[in-house]
This record gives sequence, structure tokens and C-alpha cells, in this order.
Amino acid sequence: MAKRISVDRWLFIVTLLLVFVGLVMVFSASAVMAKERYGSGYFFLLRQLGWAAAGIIAMVVAMKVDYSRFKHPAVVYSLLGVTTLMLMSVFLLGRAHNTHRWIHFGGFSFQPSEMAKPALILFLAFFLESRTKTMDDWRNTLLPSIVPTLVFIGLIVFQPDLGTAIACAAITACVLFVAGLELKYLGYAFAASILPLYLLIFHVAYRRDRILAFLNPYSDPQGRGFHIIQSLIAVSTGGVTGVGLMEGKQKLFYLPEPHTDFIFSVISEELGLVGAIIIVVLFAIFLWRGIRTAMRTQDMFGRFLAVGITSMVVVQAFINISVVLGLMPTKGIPLPFISYGGSSLFVTLACVGVLLNVTKHAE
Repeated sequence: MAKRISVDRWLFIVTLLLVFVGLVMVFSASAVMAKERYGSGYFFLLRQLGWAAAGIIAMVVAMKVDYSRFKHPAVVYSLLGVTTLMLMSVFLLGRAHNTHRWIHFGGFSFQPSEMAKPALILFLAFFLESRTKTMDDWRNTLLPSIVPTLVFIGLIVFQPDLGTAIACAAITACVLFVAGLELKYLGYAFAASILPLYLLIFHVAYRRDRILAFLNPYSDPQGRGFHIIQSLIAVSTGGVTGVGLMEGKQKLFYLPEPHTDFIFSVISEELGLVGAIIIVVLFAIFLWRGIRTAMRTQDMFGRFLAVGITSMVVVQAFINISVVLGLMPTKGIPLPFISYGGSSLFVTLACVGVLLNVTKHAE
């Protein structure tokens, strides 16, 4: 098998560009709010900068560690076990923002559900590597492969965090499809999920309000439709070239969490259509290089890792941008590399390091 001398430079550069844009936009989106709440406009920036530095170090280390070293039962099942324990432990801790999503230590916090995605990717790559010819065997292949996903989804839904649970399901579906699973089985899975999704959405007040706001935000512009309306105002105000970096108005206590879930709204307002398109193009390049790596990797374990990590980043980006543009109901999914959030940034960068290592072994 031919091997590269170095990692995929396109993928590496795009990742660093997205992180850099994220740091700039986190500061722009949060400076006024941070000054008001914490007395320093640099509060969120400094925290994000620390996580970005740690994440880049993790990425570089992962780039240099042969990904095949992760193909060991002790590694795979230890990660699954630790992630499961962390997802369960959050229910024993105090609630934050009415949810059980965080583990706090010192002045920092960590979201265990972020670990669920790489844990699932590693498990699926390990488990399916030698089972691509028996994907239709529901008892010995299909069912065992989705059990960890179902467990994680159940725990994450009860936090509650339906958006991350859906992301985990989408990542699993992508890996299973590339492994050779027929589309009809994915169709069966989707059909089976309709009733649980109906109950989780329409029998939970705030989720039902999000659907109603998505369908017609102007029916309650000061209530359930307020967030998406403010997002659309920010996007439309930006025009072609934007109002200028740091000059956006919607982030000034209009947009909900402008430095996290709705940071793409701030980008669209301040950098305009041009800036928004650049971000979309960067994620498109990430998708292209990730798929290219998967196609050129003959090792099935490496191929599934590449597909899983690429889909993890792109699916979340797609959901986040769609929510901001009013194309999907509101979900608490961050924009990878860009949204404020230390655990998300660190885990994503570490995973990209593994993907970059796979590129070194692609033909």
C-alpha cells in the first residue's frame, strides 16, 4: 500500500482556518455580553483559546499515532464503558440550565455526550471491519452494532439533548451505509423511530413550541418565534458584505447564545453572504477531503473511522446552519470548530487528528 509522506494538507489547513475563524467570531459575538456578565470582554475568548490550544496539541499527537493502535478490544470497550459511566454520572450531579449535560471540575465543565460520538465511531469501525459481508445478518452483525448507539441515545435523550442524540443516530447510519447496509434497513430504522420522535417532540412542551416556531415564527414573535426571527434578521441585515466585524447589533442581547448555537447568525450579519459562503465552502472542502480519504483507504477500519469522523463534523455543521437559516427546528447543536464550547472543540480536534493520521495511509 502506498503511503503519503505527510498528512492531507487541505484537511489540516481547513481545520486550522475554521478554528481561527471560530476564535475571532467567539470574541466578536461574546465581548459585550462577557463584559456585562463577568467584567471582562475577553472572558469567553480566553477560555476558548485555552481549549483550542489543548485541542490542537491533541490533534497533532493523534496525527502521529498510527490509527491502527486504536484497533484493540481493550481500547474500544474501555472507551465505551467510560463514556457510558460519564453519561450516567451526570444524572447524579446538579442541573445546569435545567439539564443534566455537564460535569464540572474547577472552573471548567465537560459535556460527556461529546465523547459519545467518537466512542461510537471507534466501536463501529472496530466491530464492522470484518463483517462487511454479513451486514444483513441482523442477529450477529446488525443488532450488536447498534446496541451501543441505542444505549447512548437513550441516556442523551434523558439529559435531555435530542439534537445530539439525532447526531449520534446520523453518524451511525453513515458508517453502516458505507459498511454495506442496504437502504431498506435504514428505512425500517427511520420508520421505527417515528413514534418515539413524535412522543419526544409533541409531548414535550418546549420541543413542541420549537416545531410551531419553525412552521410559523411570526405567529408568536415575542415568544416561541423570537429566537428564529432574530436569527433571520441578523442574516438578512448582513447583505452581501456584512456590516463589519464587531459591528453586529443582533448579538447585543437579541440573539440567544450568539457565541454558541447562533454564531453563524453573527457571521452572516458581520461578514455577510461572502463570509457565510466562505464558511460553507470550508466545510464542503472538509467533506470532500474526508470522503476522498475514505475512498482511498483500503483498510476497512481506517475507512470507517474516516467516514465516521467526517460525518460527525459535517452533520453537525449542516444541522447548525440549517437551524440558523430557519430550514430546521431549533436544536442545541454547535457549529464545529467555531461555536464556543471547550469539550466540543477539544474532542472534535482530537478526532480530526485521527482522520489526518488515516490520510497518511491512504493511497
